[in-house]
Amino acid sequence: MTAGAGVPEPVGARRLLVIGTGSVTAAHLPFWASWLKMGQPGVEVRYVLTGAATRFVTREALVAIGGCEVLADRWPEEPEARARHVDLAQWPDAVVVLPATLNYLARLALGLGDSPSMLALQCTEAAIALAPALPPGGAQSAAYAEHSAKLADRRNVIVVPPHPGRSTTSGRREAWAPASFPEVLAAADQLRAELAVAQEKQQEKQRERA
Repeated sequence: MTAGAGVPEPVGARRLLVIGTGSVTAAHLPFWASWLKMGQPGVEVRYVLTGAATRFVTREALVAIGGCEVLADRWPEEPEARARHVDLAQWPDAVVVLPATLNYLARLALGLGDSPSMLALQCTEAAIALAPALPPGGAQSAAYAEHSAKLADRRNVIVVPPHPGRSTTSGRREAWAPASFPEVLAAADQLRAELAVAQEKQQEKQRERA
């Protein structure tokens, strides 16, 4: 997987779930939706936007540019044939959360299931790559250290560290921007491959004992 925004190498995941949360960097998701559509035509993609994310990017923009389903991260008002959180948990091969706010990371680390995407990530077997986007001081906070460590201990989760970025409030390089989409996608795909190998080994042991 290339580190820049050029043509990426093919990824192994065939079904990718992308979750955007309430950081200003969610405004970049339409660019990455176009990048995915052009560079990964064999990958089926779905998007979920939290309510806070829609302050920076619209579902309509992602539908138009990505040409795929874009869900709001809220419980449906009308009955659905299948529970939304179950579909989101069982459908993907890999999940990318970009940007991932401190609030979203904390809720996930605490085991909450208060939205469809949150409950899905608590239950899914898919590889999950989290790309934190943090305000000034966020990367040094006790909350981030505690919650990111808990998440890193999960077998199907990887936290891709943020890098220094410019704060939209102060104008200084004191905020923490998420890793690039190609980097996070590569991390998710590598973890997905590792989980597949581990599952195959476990199945082989079970066959030997049978």
